[in-house]
Parts: sequence; C-alpha cells; structure tokens
Amino acid sequence: MSRIFSGVQPTGDLHLGNYLGALRNWAALQNRYECIYCVVDLHAITQWQDPKELPANTREVTAGLIAAGLDSETNIIFNQSAVPAHAELAWIFNCVARLGWLNRMTQFKEKAGKNRENASVGLYAYPSLMAADILVYKATHVPVGEDQKQHLELTRDIAQKFNNDFGVEFFPMVEPLILGEATRVMSLRDGSSKMSKSDPSENSRINMTDDADTIARKLRRAKTDPEPLPETPAGLDGRPEARNLLGIYAALCDKTMEDVCREFAGAQFSRFKDSITELAVSVLAPIGGEMSRLTADPAYLDRVLARGAEQASEIAKPVLDDVYDIVGLLRPAP
Repeated sequence: MSRIFSGVQPTGDLHLGNYLGALRNWAALQNRYECIYCVVDLHAITQWQDPKELPANTREVTAGLIAAGLDSETNIIFNQSAVPAHAELAWIFNCVARLGWLNRMTQFKEKAGKNRENASVGLYAYPSLMAADILVYKATHVPVGEDQKQHLELTRDIAQKFNNDFGVEFFPMVEPLILGEATRVMSLRDGSSKMSKSDPSENSRINMTDDADTIARKLRRAKTDPEPLPETPAGLDGRPEARNLLGIYAALCDKTMEDVCREFAGAQFSRFKDSITELAVSVLAPIGGEMSRLTADPAYLDRVLARGAEQASEIAKPVLDDVYDIVGLLRPAP
C-alpha cells in the first residue's frame, strides 16, 4: 500500500481553508492509504511562538484532525518534535541541498519579507526539514496545497541527489496529491487574499471552532458583488469574491463548480448566501463542537500524540539507520 505523509503547523485558529484545503481530504484518504499525519511544531518555531501557547496549540490542532474525521486508531498522528529522526535527517539533507535551490523558494521570500537578513536560519532551511519529514517514512504521496508544490519539488530534488551522490536507489520520488474544488480558500472580505489566521479581521475567515451563529454571521457579511451568478465558471472571471464563495460551496457539498453554477445560474447573492450558510453550518458546526469536547480533555490528546510518536519512530528508525550507513556515519553498537 502507498504511504501518505502530511503535516500542519500548530499555530492556532484552524480555519475553513485548513479544513477544505487539507483536513477534509486527509480524512477521505485514510481508507485508501497508510497515513501518517504530523503536527509540525519544529516548523512552527522557525518563526516566534509563545512557549506558553505552543502546547495548547499543538493539542488544538490534534483535536482538529480528529474532529475533521481522522481516526486516531488507524492513522498515525503525532507531533514532529517527539520523533528526533526528523531533525537528524534534516541535517543530512542540509548537506545535500544546494544554496541555489533554497534561494529559489518563494515562500521564504514571502515570509522573510524585506527584513530577510533578520530571518532565522530555520526559516531558510525549512524545505530541508520538510523533505526529511516526508522521506524519513519513505512516503510515496503527499497531499499538498498549491503553495507547497515548490517545496515538494525540492524534496524530489534532494531525494534524487542523495540517491545519485551515494549510488543507491533508496529514497522514492514522492508524488503530490492536490485534491478538491477549494484547495485555495480566500478571505471572505477580499477574494484576492488567501484566508489566513493572521488577518486582523475575524470576519475574513471561518474558524473551525466557530459555532453555528458565528458561521452564519460571517457568511452573511461576506463580500460579494451586485451581479447575478453566472451559468458557467467562465463567468466568474474578474469576480474573485463570487468565485471564492462558489468554490467553498462546491467543496462543502462535493460538487464541481460547473454543477454549482448551473444550480444557481441567474440567482442573486441573497439567495445563494442562504444556501451556503445552511450548508456550512450543517458541516462545520458539529466539527467545532467536537473540537471543544476534545480540547477539554488534554490528557486524551496527549495519549494520542504519544502513541502516534511511538508508531512513527518504529518506521523512521530503520530508515535513519540505513541513511547513516549509506553516508558512512559511525554509530555505537547496540
């Protein structure tokens, strides 16, 4: 069976974009693949995190994974720092990856901004750790958003260079899985900006912890335009807010954009907002309720993470041992 690896940062406030772009798809994959899902806390600290908040955020994301439909008994769910093999392999990959490759990573440029010289080395080397996350389990597929495709291509470059440098066929060429209608969910206030927890406006996003009333209020306030809805997706060109809302509706009800356009062709947004609000509340409100229940039991979440870390370590250790042998690093005899 093919093996999937993917991760999510514990930076708090999981939102609709995380659910539609990742978590819902992960749940759909769990019966078709061997799945390893990681709360990537080492990636999180490439930018400042409050040490008092990070444990709670890690537990909240774990609760979100489970509430979104992941079975913690059949999937491996753990936090990254609990499996040291990630960091160990990342150092070896730092010695395989080339500076030119990392210099081309657009996400580093976006996150570092104009203050690049003050960005952490960890943020710069983030893609090497991401490659280690995936390859320490010899994962064959990674469900990713469009913004992570470049990092996955770098993972393939690192795997290929490692294999070539040492004359082995050891690491697989991992393949991306990009799924669903709404892989990139945009702000409810600005259809040209990605939905983000860092947006100062709470009305720009639907959090996975929002209750039914909050979800309804945010959708009714979502920015639209005065034109009726078109008959085909081509009619959404130049209408980013309309495209975003129809894409969200399509993803929530597992329809294509073509189907949704046919369903609401000629309708005004007032009618469509009633429909998307009813649908979103029916799907998302139960998830928020389950997250609240789970986060009220941190001991349970810690047990899930501990069990997952033990299972992940059992897979990662022999892979890392083989890497040390291939590279020629001497390890003490057991």
